[in-house]
Amino acid sequence: MSAQPQNKSHSRPVKRARRITAPQISARKGGEPVVCLTAYDAPTAEIMDEHVDLILVGDSLGMVVHGLPSTVGVTLDMMILHGKAVMRGSRTAMVVVDLPFGSYEASKEQAFAAASRVMMETGCQAVKIESGTYAAETIEYLVTRGIPVMSHVGLRPQSMHVLGGFKARGRTTEIADEILANAKAAAAAGSFAVVVEGVSEDLANRVTRAVDIPTIGIGASAQCDGQILVTPDMLGQFQRVPRFVKKYANQLDATREAVMQYALDVKDRSFPGEDNLYHFKKADS
Repeated sequence: MSAQPQNKSHSRPVKRARRITAPQISARKGGEPVVCLTAYDAPTAEIMDEHVDLILVGDSLGMVVHGLPSTVGVTLDMMILHGKAVMRGSRTAMVVVDLPFGSYEASKEQAFAAASRVMMETGCQAVKIESGTYAAETIEYLVTRGIPVMSHVGLRPQSMHVLGGFKARGRTTEIADEILANAKAAAAAGSFAVVVEGVSEDLANRVTRAVDIPTIGIGASAQCDGQILVTPDMLGQFQRVPRFVKKYANQLDATREAVMQYALDVKDRSFPGEDNLYHFKKADS
């Protein structure tokens, strides 16, 4: 009798055959947490693809890639450029692209024009918008026309000038109730998930219990249905990061040390070394 094959554990996740879809993310409500990260380029997307369920091409790229003081200066063309790169680097994770400030607020028709352009030109699976109760009509308009929408409540970076900066939200009853109402409206309008950013743990838990779609926390609560971080923050590319960020690497110091050593090697002519040089091949006799 031949030996039966044994199941072996693997350190690397099993590669998925197809991209995760919006309904699959929605079905994770109350189940296995949804793993999300941001990406802005193909190499990073390729690295994280098999480990995450959802990649967000966030308008945070304005600050962490382009050095802008806020996300307000990000354009639709910038989002599309980076969205294309992330799509080229990923294979199975769902890719969601932010609609930037000024590209969707004027009307639901404007939002559809921007969202459809993003999806057509990048090939992404959904868009994300910062959401209040005012956005419910826009969300429904997009969803009924075939565009999956992820919403965003709590601390909304595009509204930083109205909110008074990048400050935690929902610490008073009035604001907490407003954020809860925003999340409920987004869910009722057809969003497949909602990002909950920069709110108290208690409020994040209230929102998670109140809506029937997954909540994706960032500076919220471990009890949310998923989590997301801005990848350069998580990798330690900056000296200062928000309190809610856990640094899983220290790329800032590693990059500094590498650049310093390269400069020294160039100055003392130890680089390029023998292993880095090309030589003429000897002619065959």
